[in-house]
Amino acid sequence: MTKLVAKASVPQRRTVLVVDDAEVIRTYLKNLLLLKGYGVLLAEDGAKALELLDGGAAVDVIVLDVMMPGMDGIETLRKIKGAHAKIPVIMLSVVGKASTIVDAINLGAADYINKPFEEEELEIALKKVLETENLKAEREELRERLREHEDRERSSFLWASEKMTNIHEILEQIADADVTVLINGDSGVGKEVVARTLHDLSNRRHRRFVKVNCAALPEQLLESELFGYERGAFTGASARKAGKFEIAHQGTMFLDEIGEMSPPLQAKLLQVLQDGEFSRLGGHEDVHVDVRMVAATNRNLEEMVSSGGFREDLFYRLNVVNILVPPLRERVEEIPVLADYFLRHYSRKYRREVPAISSRLMQGFLAYAWPGNVRELENMVKRIVVLQNEGAIAEEIFGSPGPLASGASAKGSESSAERMVDQELEEAGETIALREIGRRAAREAEREALRRVLYQTNWNRKKAAKILEVSYKTLLQKIKECGLAD
Repeated sequence: MTKLVAKASVPQRRTVLVVDDAEVIRTYLKNLLLLKGYGVLLAEDGAKALELLDGGAAVDVIVLDVMMPGMDGIETLRKIKGAHAKIPVIMLSVVGKASTIVDAINLGAADYINKPFEEEELEIALKKVLETENLKAEREELRERLREHEDRERSSFLWASEKMTNIHEILEQIADADVTVLINGDSGVGKEVVARTLHDLSNRRHRRFVKVNCAALPEQLLESELFGYERGAFTGASARKAGKFEIAHQGTMFLDEIGEMSPPLQAKLLQVLQDGEFSRLGGHEDVHVDVRMVAATNRNLEEMVSSGGFREDLFYRLNVVNILVPPLRERVEEIPVLADYFLRHYSRKYRREVPAISSRLMQGFLAYAWPGNVRELENMVKRIVVLQNEGAIAEEIFGSPGPLASGASAKGSESSAERMVDQELEEAGETIALREIGRRAAREAEREALRRVLYQTNWNRKKAAKILEVSYKTLLQKIKECGLAD
């Protein structure tokens, strides 16, 4: 069996799908487009065209006749745009009615050419449409680079707690070791940021970081996404397509929600981890890749192994280094830092003034259980920026006592504020006012956050004041009020 080594992808020729009920026209366009260097797929009607597209045909542009028996071109265009909106469509017709042209343009047609047409007309239309698509792709690539930059910027704010600092130290130790890493943690805690940080610290930092969410795609699509496919592997596979593993060659592959992967795909993934090779869908050649594997899950894989839902051998292959990212409620000292970052980030993004979070709301943030973790905090701060008002968030935080009191204990790790409230309720029965309970809980949460930040900064009061966004004098007063001393 031949082995292939993955290398940088070479631009493939563009493929045109010609949809016309007249065989003479289809043959003419096929020969013309092949001569011009295009790949060509043919369909005699709208139904056949949709069948090809739904089957995964790799099509860059569609040339579609308006006048066809049964489902005409306008109806076919409507269905194409409903299911495959990103593929540009050029309409062809002997009918030059203005209403038909308007209908086609309103439905999303990229261009409209009347029959008979000169070869140059079609060539110009194709080039114009494909150049537009190239610009869109370049724009999307720039957006992706911006997202990666923002992720890196955000990651610098994620290490404000002792627990996350310890994780960062582990990442530094294993960055260049190329061992497989399994990241555990609840949804929204920052597992992807941890994975990206590991990549950025490693000697693979100048190569690609490729993320695939195993829960976002059905099994068939996930397999072709990961491993690619050969021409003819299935209906519509008109050209070879590289998978994510090939794209990640010499870089880092991050498989999020690995616990959602089906057993057949688990077996193929195990082969990649063991031998560094795989075969594409419909292929008979082995493709060799060199990737750093990082996986993440919010599920208990050991329990899944016991129940037969996850392969034991794959689990041990993935679990060489295990990193548990704690929930936000266990690292509350990060909350002021993260909130400040999100305030500035979304104020820039939405061109709004940077609003201030009141001390009362910040105290509520510190006492809140954050079931949605960092992602929930980000969304709350985003709403504050967009609305330029914290009223709705304050009502959500203070008006729903459940998350303040039960979220952490549900995980078996009550905060000191929650324990204090429980104790006072036991001692006083129903005599304590709800407002007083909230006030005492907030005070205790503030004390705990202050203690953690001081510990983290080794009692550097100026640094602690900066992290907590208070004046040095206010910090000294808070230290005194809370009965803290170094």
